[in-house]
Amino acid sequence: MSLNKSNQEAIKTREQLKNERSKEEAPRKGRIRVRLIPIWLRIIIVALLIFLSVMVGAAVGYGVLGNGEVKDIFTKSTWTHIVELVEKE
Repeated sequence: MSLNKSNQEAIKTREQLKNERSKEEAPRKGRIRVRLIPIWLRIIIVALLIFLSVMVGAAVGYGVLGNGEVKDIFTKSTWTHIVELVEKE
């Protein structure tokens, strides 16, 4: 009989724990999240990373693979020449 009594107490305890947990979780849903990096700054960072990757890719492609000077990718004449080659039919 003591075994049944302890089981009933354990069941009550589990039910009480479930009720306590559900009460604790309700206020957490309305919690406001504070972002460390604002969205506008994320967009700027992504744009800068895209620009940087294009420049590094051009430097590797033009300077290393194309046997040209790496510093030439920053001149306008190089980019006009590249655009002319791409648009050539």
